[in-house]
Amino acid sequence: MSPSLKTAKWFPWLVLFSGGLVLAANLGIRPSLGLFIPDMLTATGWSASVFGLAFAIQNLLWGISAPIAGALADRFGTTRTLIGASLFYAAGLYLMGQSSSPTALYATAGLMIGIGVGASSFAVVLAAISRVFPPHRRSFILGLASAGGSIGQFIMAPTTQALNSGLGYVGALTMIALISLVIMPAAFALTGRADHSPGSATAATDLGPTSLIDAFHEARKHRGFLLLNAGFFVCGFHIAVIATHLPTFTQLCGLPPSVASNGLAIIGLFNIVGTVTAGWFGGRWRKKWGLSLIYGTRALVIFVFLISPKTAETIWLFSALMGALWLSTVPLTSGIVAQVFGPRYMATLFGLVMLSHQIGAFFGAWLGGLFYDMTGSFDAIWILSIALGIFAALVHMPIDDTALRREQPSTGKA
Repeated sequence: MSPSLKTAKWFPWLVLFSGGLVLAANLGIRPSLGLFIPDMLTATGWSASVFGLAFAIQNLLWGISAPIAGALADRFGTTRTLIGASLFYAAGLYLMGQSSSPTALYATAGLMIGIGVGASSFAVVLAAISRVFPPHRRSFILGLASAGGSIGQFIMAPTTQALNSGLGYVGALTMIALISLVIMPAAFALTGRADHSPGSATAATDLGPTSLIDAFHEARKHRGFLLLNAGFFVCGFHIAVIATHLPTFTQLCGLPPSVASNGLAIIGLFNIVGTVTAGWFGGRWRKKWGLSLIYGTRALVIFVFLISPKTAETIWLFSALMGALWLSTVPLTSGIVAQVFGPRYMATLFGLVMLSHQIGAFFGAWLGGLFYDMTGSFDAIWILSIALGIFAALVHMPIDDTALRREQPSTGKA
């Protein structure tokens, strides 16, 4: 992409739109995959823990690949990284439908999709967007970008259910694999690396670490960074429990599959409001207070849901409330990383925080299936989710979010 194009006034908005499109495909498809579990359970005869472990592996590989992809994007550019991720994602989706054994399911739904999702998710996309917007607008802009994933989920949940009903899970996964390839053309607008090019929206007066290794060592010694990792572990746990097991839970309650697909769509719809509101909040007040409020509210919502009668209406209300709290943690968490350490190595550092998120998601997906197989109920996983929500609300309070170095606007405009 030519330097003159990168300095155009509208270029940052093209980057924002393209990043939102990548996240719409990435995060629209991924939460909808749980809708296939009930039919695949019936067709294959495998246990719920098999699918729980497959999705746990997926979440773990997502976490492992995120900082690696962030480092590759910081070193070799965002576009190349996203194209490679798109190919992994599409291949994993197609081959998931062809799986004839648990091992094949672990390799496709687990390994391949996990790498594809992790390498095309927040760490890479939000870092590219952060580089073209100034600090005072960054929190709100990251909220808008994160809302792209919410729009994708709102669209893909009912689309996935319709494809599954009409084509069966094999045909549906083939179609979804083709849809995921939209990431490739969008990737070409998300150019750039960690260096401060003339088109960047910001330049630091103190560039700080001059290598990824130095940036890592600076972050690991920062207590606030460690606390962010602990809190984001809980976020991943909550999301994986709901995205993976809500379809099976609604079936257990004697409700039709449409209740779960509508619930996931409602999550996506209200997620738009949540992420944009969180981005707006983070631009005006301290982001750590917003995170404490979100996690504490999650614990309360799950508790009320646990003791409520399980009808379609209560599940949809639960979905709406959790949707408003779903990805609203992302603009605030990523905003603190950019605020404290600067945008230069944000892809790598937020990738490390995403690793913690996905370790939490591993345990959420795996333990949900395991507890269900052991007890025939999801009550234990809901209770654990409540306790972790309270923990996360408390752990963000002592975070020191003071910037380690000052940024100043450069000649680029956004």
